[in-house]
Amino acid sequence: MSASTPWGGRFEGPPDEFVAEFGASLPVDRVMWREDLRGSIAHVRMLGRQSILSREDAETIERGLEQVRDDLASGTFVFDNADEDIHMAIERALVAKVGAVGGKLHTARSRNDQVATDVRLHAKSLAVALVERVATLQAALLARADEHFGVVMPGYTHLQKAQPVLLSHHLLAYLWMFGRDARRLRAAYDSADSSPLGAAALAGTTFPIDRRQVAKDLGFADVVPNSLDAVSDRDFLTDLTYACVTAMVHLSRLCEELVLWSSDEFGFVTISDAYATGSSIMPQKKNPDVAELVRGKTGRVIGDLVALLTLLKGLPLAYDKDMQEDKSSAFDAARTLADCLRATEGMMATMRVNEDRMRVGARGGFMVATDLADYLAAHGVPFRDAHEIVGKLVLACERDGRTLQDLTLEELKAASSAFGDDALRAVDIDAAVALRSSEGGTGHDAVRAQLVLARDSLQEERDWLASASA
Repeated sequence: MSASTPWGGRFEGPPDEFVAEFGASLPVDRVMWREDLRGSIAHVRMLGRQSILSREDAETIERGLEQVRDDLASGTFVFDNADEDIHMAIERALVAKVGAVGGKLHTARSRNDQVATDVRLHAKSLAVALVERVATLQAALLARADEHFGVVMPGYTHLQKAQPVLLSHHLLAYLWMFGRDARRLRAAYDSADSSPLGAAALAGTTFPIDRRQVAKDLGFADVVPNSLDAVSDRDFLTDLTYACVTAMVHLSRLCEELVLWSSDEFGFVTISDAYATGSSIMPQKKNPDVAELVRGKTGRVIGDLVALLTLLKGLPLAYDKDMQEDKSSAFDAARTLADCLRATEGMMATMRVNEDRMRVGARGGFMVATDLADYLAAHGVPFRDAHEIVGKLVLACERDGRTLQDLTLEELKAASSAFGDDALRAVDIDAAVALRSSEGGTGHDAVRAQLVLARDSLQEERDWLASASA
């Protein structure tokens, strides 16, 4: 083996210095050193069990790999300028520790199946860490929904006041969004949960290897059944990155609402000083910069997915050097999502909810208009006629600068003989919320039932995390 490359026998000279630097992936793939060592240890143990290597050689190599692992874990590992990637850096260090026998580690293995194994293991680890982060944010949402149960706020469509809802109901809508994100991340974990090790460069190997035992040792559920697919498949990375994109979109929507809610115009929440910044010129300013950054970073993660899909779209089988670029996009998406989940969880856990401002907001915008129309419909008036009657009441109130709550019973009866003595209840904000008791609605009983479902869902995620981390 050449001192600088693993293919020196075929070449008469070294690569151009710039080309060597241009082709290096170490700055990105060095984060996979744990996975690379896990894969190598499982591989060399298999070589020993199958008598492809002598037991003595296999044990020597394994001890050397453990020493390299200790160096990397302690931060004493010294990378060489000639290291192209984490795989060659570890192999170089191994040979330095155990001598030429270290070169036998690569028997029955290619960097193609080696890197595919490392990336799959790392993708699984990232998915688990992200599900845990999602669950932590969901727990914060659930805690605030419990804490402020009964608080009424305006619900919106088209960013116009529509109908009153419970704040708990609004927060739980995001909890369910993030629950779907957790399921997508778990699906990405499953997508990565097959071992490509043993596919070698693309066609398998002539050595009598045991792929399934290696897969079991590495915690994979199965092996990839086709050697060409094993080294060329990166679907699991697109699955992971897509899951990250969708979660970021959900975070962006939530953070957009925090930006609006924390403005003077809304005043629904006050963001903690720990998650806000000021102005260099305007002393009064308190800016929701963390929420805005999460919103902004969403574009970055969307770009990661586009970059990855564009990278893969025209590649012939099996492995192509283009695929070296797959990790930067997927790993960046996962890292960015993890940071944004942490930031958003912190904002949600520490913000102050201004309940009185929410309630005042719920009284404006004629938000019980639908309840008045429903009242008339329940008393025999065709809904389209009821819609028109209430629309005229809204128009009259708007002209007079009044709300529907300002209407008297006599005024309601004058608008329609179908209004009875109990009609004023239809314009009561709390009654309007409580009456929406259909499954999934914003009524108190319906939201209580939803809280139970949310706790069960969160516990199921925690159970999955425990099994995936075992």
